[in-house]
Amino acid sequence: MDKIPEQKIKELREALEYHSNRYYVLDSPEIEDYEYDKLLHELIDLEERHPEYMDENSPTARVGGKALNTFAPVRHPVQMGSLQDVFTLEDLEAFDVKVRETVECPLYVVEPKIDGLSVSLEYENGRLIRGSTRGDGFVGEDVTANLKTVRAIPLKLPKPLPLLEVRGEVYMPRGSFERLVETQELAGEAPFKNPRNAAAGSLRQKNARVTAGRGLDIFVFNIQRIEGAEITSHKQSLEFLRELGFPVSPGYSAHNEIGGAIREVERIGENRGGLSFDIDGAVIKVDDFAQREELGSTSKFPKWAVAYKYPPEEKETVLRGIEIKVGRTGALTPTAVFEAITLAGTTVTRAVLHNQDFINQKGISIGDTIVVRKAGDIIPEVVSVRVHQPEQPVYQIPGACPSCGTQAVREEGEAALRCPNLECPAQLLRNLIHFASRDAMDIEGLGPAIVRNLVENKLISSPAELYELRAEQLEPLERMGKRSAENLVNAIEASKQKDLGNLIFALGIRGIGQRAAQLLAQRFGDIDTIMRALPEDIESIDGYGGVMARQVHAFFEIEGNRHLISSLRDSGVNMLCALAPTGDSLAGKTFVLTGTLPTLSRDDAKKWIEDAGGKTSSSVSKKTDYVVAGEQAGSKLTKAQQLGVTILTESELLEML
Repeated sequence: MDKIPEQKIKELREALEYHSNRYYVLDSPEIEDYEYDKLLHELIDLEERHPEYMDENSPTARVGGKALNTFAPVRHPVQMGSLQDVFTLEDLEAFDVKVRETVECPLYVVEPKIDGLSVSLEYENGRLIRGSTRGDGFVGEDVTANLKTVRAIPLKLPKPLPLLEVRGEVYMPRGSFERLVETQELAGEAPFKNPRNAAAGSLRQKNARVTAGRGLDIFVFNIQRIEGAEITSHKQSLEFLRELGFPVSPGYSAHNEIGGAIREVERIGENRGGLSFDIDGAVIKVDDFAQREELGSTSKFPKWAVAYKYPPEEKETVLRGIEIKVGRTGALTPTAVFEAITLAGTTVTRAVLHNQDFINQKGISIGDTIVVRKAGDIIPEVVSVRVHQPEQPVYQIPGACPSCGTQAVREEGEAALRCPNLECPAQLLRNLIHFASRDAMDIEGLGPAIVRNLVENKLISSPAELYELRAEQLEPLERMGKRSAENLVNAIEASKQKDLGNLIFALGIRGIGQRAAQLLAQRFGDIDTIMRALPEDIESIDGYGGVMARQVHAFFEIEGNRHLISSLRDSGVNMLCALAPTGDSLAGKTFVLTGTLPTLSRDDAKKWIEDAGGKTSSSVSKKTDYVVAGEQAGSKLTKAQQLGVTILTESELLEML
């Protein structure tokens, strides 16, 4: 006999909390992520079927709830202050001298300074009731729903303390950051520049489901308020927090002398490159809370702690070559290849040179002695040329795409050279993901993971080959079965009937969004007419400019893109705009246009009416058959109503067409 739902839900919650603690706090997981996720989804299913047993602190809160419109302000009962930064080891020795002027025999705790976003977590009777950002230290924002998605944060404490407020640093591990950047690049989005920005942006998402998918983590390093326990030192507080299930500052250590503390600061700095997360320094704190009270604070900082910031490490090396990589958006990105050096604890042999302007600005030539550092201890970058190779010209990026040989273009207002060939092998994965996306061909079930699977198994090498796939080819793939394969093939087949506007957007013409693609389809009606159109014809579309028109024209001039259109046509993909007017359906009818129409410009609507045999007039009279009215329609609409002329919306006009 099955267990009653309440008992099963309780057991699943306890199991999930246990395994979260093993993974995030004890660093000793007992099950794989896949098994954890199965338990979580079993709990989600049970709670959906039995809402009477819901609990706001259930582990299911970690998958995110409904989207929020705003973040409510939160006033911090205890100020979330900042520490004074120091930049030399002499500054640390001076800090020790000042401390010893006030207290005797201080014990120092040294811990890495995590580069993330500072947050407060408030618990009442052992349950998480609120989480907020630091803000200005006095007032932050309520991001409770988003913080609940961070699996390392305990939703319920093993000891039901009446009150506990802790401070921690939410961060994005380097692995999560790399996966996020890859996803953003595949989607054609501007990627986050570093893990800290990514963590901050993820924590302030209006939709907690987005936050849940970003892989955020946290280290807790301070007790702000507590009732129900007596804590007298920082080291004791970290040990107590660990017992409560919090992941605390990693690798903290205690030292009786400043010399030992300084050596630990240096050790952390030497090994920071091997960490799975970013740090921007190390913190030295007086351990004893009574001594902290004696030391007090200035108007800005406490006198009992300082934050040591590591200087950026720079080294010289010789540039041996420059490689050109074609990105998923077609950008040709130069990468410096140089003799190996060690920076922030890791061996470095390459650094991105961004674009031709960057190379010109620094005067970089192959054979030069260059200065390299790690920006934020993460990304290697070329700072300058120390010794220029005599008579060697500044490097120039080749004009042809190294992947497909197509002539690269530099678009107006951009620094990067790009390969415009849609069939370029280097761009295949991104182009396929975009082609199948909802606003494009809307192929249900063909998400990024499946697309990657198809490409890696060499089942497709262009969007047109999607329409040649058979269910038996797909069945052996990961995450596929017979039914899933059949459903995907059916979805691909159904996408053939999508409107021309969807197809144009799916082609990924640079600078042409969904709306611009629809306007292009509506104006010309079919793909062949678009391909024959001159830039001045395209520019006449309301909402288009010269740059957009030239981009469209240039796209269809490329042989690879024309070949793709031909292949899609042979596969049965629709090449016509369903909204384009044909025939003489409006013959003998007179129309007046007034107001702003939702999607059509006045010129487009007039052209369509006339192409369908109708006439347009600038004034309303008894001879007017229809008035097409949009927003802010004025006196023409009023006169039409007085004369009893039929009033049409844009959608009703489109139906007639």
